[in-house]
Amino acid sequence: MIAHFDVDAFYASVEIRDNPALRGKPVAVAGSSRRAVVLTASYEARPYGVKSAVPLWRALEACPHLIVVRPNMQKYREVSRQIFEIFGQKDRAVEGLSMDEAFVDLGNCSMEAAVAQAEAIRRKILESVGLTVSAGVARGKMVAKILSDTAKPNGLRSVEPGAEEAFLAPLPVGRLWGIGPKSETRLREEGITTIGDVAALPEERACEIFGSSGSHLRDLATGIDDRAVESDRETKSISTEETFEYDVAGEERLLPVLREQAIELAEALRREGLCAYTIGVKIKRADFRIIGRQTHLAEPTAEARRIFRAAVHCLRRAELNGAPVRLLGTRVASFASGEPLQLSLR
Repeated sequence: MIAHFDVDAFYASVEIRDNPALRGKPVAVAGSSRRAVVLTASYEARPYGVKSAVPLWRALEACPHLIVVRPNMQKYREVSRQIFEIFGQKDRAVEGLSMDEAFVDLGNCSMEAAVAQAEAIRRKILESVGLTVSAGVARGKMVAKILSDTAKPNGLRSVEPGAEEAFLAPLPVGRLWGIGPKSETRLREEGITTIGDVAALPEERACEIFGSSGSHLRDLATGIDDRAVESDRETKSISTEETFEYDVAGEERLLPVLREQAIELAEALRREGLCAYTIGVKIKRADFRIIGRQTHLAEPTAEARRIFRAAVHCLRRAELNGAPVRLLGTRVASFASGEPLQLSLR
């Protein structure tokens, strides 16, 4: 049995927990720049159309009394660590999808026992961390994920083994993993509007429509999902970026940003017990052209000073020649285990 857990409105819930005066009010976590977007919104803000990825100016226009809180990523990472410790108790396998979302292997047990485990995990997180979590319990990952989505906020739903196909059949075809908005539009043009429609396709027809993934998607649509919880998923890269309120031009104005990003990444590497061979930068120019440059070090590092120097090298290789920049980010990858070195640039 597998459970999918998702913390309700994670960033906003952490801020409301730490400031009870915000409880019951429309709250959004977002930066303060002109180009900021909402990272998370409380459920009180959502009826106004305030949700993740909505530009902050539009959110404030829709909800003038919206309370905006600046994000504190270091705090959110620490809260996430506490939550994942609870997920992993009793040697349960945990596959993290983000800071606030994970699959958990509940073992070979009855639905009743699986639901009891999931409820115990939710209760422990509420008591120990002060946050509510929604959950879905099923035999497969996809159904568990859909169940937790429909259980929000602060709910738990389950589907007995053998009942997956009936549960999935009436749902919109866009809920099927691997079907994006463009694919959903195309499928609707062919009369395929529900997951049940996909399940009813002959295998040959499914392969005509979906190509090599036809058999897999048809299996998912019928509730066949044998993928295990992968507790040993490795971190592939760590990145941080900043979108500027106004376009920034000139190396002298970009270097301080790279310096702060190097410090942030060095701290992240220290927490993970990792060193990185690859350092890269991402640049979005004012004309929205995206440029990426990276370099590979002879020896891995977790030292902020070395990350900064490598990022500067990458920035100069981008040959901006004074072109204004809308976004600047730094990334580390190609990890090795190791003790981090000096973290400070100051």
